[in-house]
Amino acid sequence: MPIKALTYFNQMRGSGVYPNHFTFSAVLTSCANTMNPFHGNQMHGLISKHGFDSNVFVGSSLVNMYAKCCDMLSAQKMFDEMPERNLVSWNSMIVGSLENNLYDLALLNFRGVLRETSIAPSEFSVSSALTACANIDDGLNIGRQIHGIVFKLGLLTSLYVNNSLMDVYCKCGSFEAVVTLFMRVSEKDVVTWNVMMMGFLEKNDFEEALKYFVLMRAKSILPDESSYSIALNACVGLAALNQGTQIHNLIIKCGFDRSLSLASSLITMYAKCGSLVDAQRVFRAIDDPNIVCWTSMISAFQYHGCSNQAIELFENMLQKGIRPDYRTFVCVLSACAHTGKVEEGFAYFNSVEQVHKMNLGHEHYSCMVDLLGRSGRLEEAKKFIDSMPMNPGPSVWGALLGACRNHGNLEIGKEAAERLFEIEPNNPGNYMILANIYSRNGKSTEADEIRRVMGVKGLRKEHGCSWIDVKNTTFVFTANDKSNTRKQEIYALLRNLKELVKKRGYVPELQYASNDLEQSLWVHSEKLALAFGLLELPVGAPILIKKNLRTCGDCHTVMKFASEFFNREIIVRDVNRFHHFCGGYCSCGDYW
Repeated sequence: MPIKALTYFNQMRGSGVYPNHFTFSAVLTSCANTMNPFHGNQMHGLISKHGFDSNVFVGSSLVNMYAKCCDMLSAQKMFDEMPERNLVSWNSMIVGSLENNLYDLALLNFRGVLRETSIAPSEFSVSSALTACANIDDGLNIGRQIHGIVFKLGLLTSLYVNNSLMDVYCKCGSFEAVVTLFMRVSEKDVVTWNVMMMGFLEKNDFEEALKYFVLMRAKSILPDESSYSIALNACVGLAALNQGTQIHNLIIKCGFDRSLSLASSLITMYAKCGSLVDAQRVFRAIDDPNIVCWTSMISAFQYHGCSNQAIELFENMLQKGIRPDYRTFVCVLSACAHTGKVEEGFAYFNSVEQVHKMNLGHEHYSCMVDLLGRSGRLEEAKKFIDSMPMNPGPSVWGALLGACRNHGNLEIGKEAAERLFEIEPNNPGNYMILANIYSRNGKSTEADEIRRVMGVKGLRKEHGCSWIDVKNTTFVFTANDKSNTRKQEIYALLRNLKELVKKRGYVPELQYASNDLEQSLWVHSEKLALAFGLLELPVGAPILIKKNLRTCGDCHTVMKFASEFFNREIIVRDVNRFHHFCGGYCSCGDYW
C-alpha cells in the first residue's frame, strides 16, 4: 500500500518528527512501488535538504527507486555521484538494468562488483548476472565464465545460484549442462524442477516434460503457477486433451483457478487440443479477464477457423476499454486474412499506429501480405512488401510464397522463393513449395531441378504423419503405412470411399501427388487415420485426427465428402489450425 505509506510519511513530518536515513530508505520503496517518478523526485529533494543524499543506504534506495520508475539515466547519475558504494548499491544497479531490459549494462555493473576489492558478489548478484546472460546473443559463453566465478566463490552449493545456472544453460541451448546440474542437486525445489521441465519443452520433448511434472509431485514438491503452465504447454504439444483436463482438475484443487496466467494457458490448451467449447467455458468463468486472456480466446476462435467470432470478440474487448497488445492484432489480422475481409483488415492494421500508438512488427505485415495473397491480389501484396519501412523477414516472404502456391503464380512465387533462399537457405519447405508451383504450371523439369538442389544441399522435407487416439491409445500413420493390424480393412474402406467421391464429382488434385500419380493421394497419412477412425470409433462419435504438417488440398476435399457420406464430425488439426468437417462443409469455408 505505497500511497498509504506516503500519507503516513506526510503526517509524520506535519507532526514535527524529522525523518532519518531509515525513514527515507523505507519511503523510497513506496515511491518505487507507485511507479510515479513525481513522488520520487520530490522525495529526492527532501533527502538533499536533510543532508542524507550522501548516505550509502539512502543512495542505494534512490538508485532502486529511479530504476523501478524506468529512469535509468537518473539511476546511473545517482550511482556515479555516490561517495561510497556497498553491495546493495551495485545490486540495485544490476537489477535496475535487468528490469529495464538493459542486459549489457547489468553485466557491466556485475564486472564492476568483481573489480571492487572490498566487496564480494552475493548469490543475488550472481543470479541477476546469469539472468542477463540468458537474454543476450553471447550469453552462453559469458554464462560459462560466471559459472567459473561461482565455483571460485564457493556458491555452487547455493540452490538459488544453481537454479539460475540451469536457467541460463536452458535458455542458451546447452541442455546437457542443465541435466548435469539437475542431477547434482540433492535438495531440489520447485524452481529446479520447473527449469528442467522447461528444458524438455524447449526441445519439443513434451512427454518428458510431463513425466518430470509427475515425478516432481511424487517427490512431494508442490507445483506453482509456472509448473502448471509448463505442463499445460506440454499437453498442447502432444494435443493431449485428457492429460490437460487432469491438470485443470489439479489447478482447481490447489486453489490456482483464479490465476489469470493459468486461465490463459487453459484457454490455449483446450483450444489447441480440440475443445473450443471448453476454452470458451474457461474464458466465461473469468471475473475480470486481462489482455492476455482476451487475446488467448481471440486466438482460439481464429485457430479453429471461427474468424468471424474472433473479430466480434475483439470488438467486444475494445468496447470494454481493454487496450490490445502486439499479439492481439496478429490474431485479429490473421482472422481477417482467413475470411477475406480486406477492407476491415487494413482498417485494423492502420489503427495499430494511428489509434493505439503501437509499433507495427513483421508479423503484422506478414498477416497483411497473407490477407492480400489469399484474396488473389498478389501484385498488391508484392507492392505492399516493397513499401514496407523495414526489411521484410521470412514470415513476410513466406506468406507471399504460400499465396503463390494457392493461386499457381509462378513469376511472383519464384521471386519470393529466391528471397527466402537467401534469408533461410536451409529451410526445405520453401524449396518444396516452389517445386509444387513449377509442377502446377506444367514445368516438371524445373520442379525436378529444385528437388535435385535440395539433395545436393542435404535438405529433406519433414515426413508427414497423422495420429488418432482410440481408447487412450495413440495410433500413428505415415504415408503408405501398412503397419496397422487392420491395414486390409483400412485400404478396402479407402477404395470404397474413392468410388463414392468420384460419383459426386471428385477430381484428384494431382499437385499434391507423388510423381503425379492419383493413387499416391489415397495413401496420405490423414486419409489412413480417417479410415482407421471410421473402423474403430463408435458410430456417430467425432473423429479427431492430428497431423504434423499442413494438410493437403486433396485430403481437405475428401474429408468434406466423408463427413457427409458417413454423417460424422471429422476434426483435423494440422500444423496451422483446426478444420471442422460436418455435412460436407469445413469450418474454414475453404479459405485456408
